[in-house]
Amino acid sequence: MYENNYPNKRYKKTIDFIKQHLQKEDEILDLGIENPLAKLLVSKGFSVVNTQGEDLDVDFTIVENNKAKVVTAFEILEHLVAPYNVLSKIKAKKLVASIPLNLWFAKAYRSDSDVWDRHFHEFEDWQFDWLLQKAGWEIKATKKWTNPTKKIGFRPILRRFIPRYYIIYAERV
Repeated sequence: MYENNYPNKRYKKTIDFIKQHLQKEDEILDLGIENPLAKLLVSKGFSVVNTQGEDLDVDFTIVENNKAKVVTAFEILEHLVAPYNVLSKIKAKKLVASIPLNLWFAKAYRSDSDVWDRHFHEFEDWQFDWLLQKAGWEIKATKKWTNPTKKIGFRPILRRFIPRYYIIYAERV
């Protein structure tokens, strides 16, 4: 079912990480509109509800009023101007979040055709850890992985060895 390519490799790594830290009975609020990873989690027996496209930089209603035990944020926090705000307002006791890491050899991602599909932040792992700690989360587990491509060149070679994705499991302090 999983191939070793993007996004399937990322999905497999994410689901394996989730299985280590969450129970299928845990209700999950996934930040971001319904997406293939959320659908895959549901197919694996998890209960997932997605946000509906709210601007999470200014509208925190969903995370303040939702009764989910877990909030997930898969490659969404880098799109926010101020992710601290929504992270600090989450009422759930558990958080699983993943981000693309800042790569010194590649500029931050920016779509020319979609104004929402841009990265305002690309964190280093320590920056993301610090952000979470300041927002009231204690990191319990982390994992990184690479994202190799089949292209030829210096940067594709680096992508085979330098981690691109970082995922955390944290609990509210």
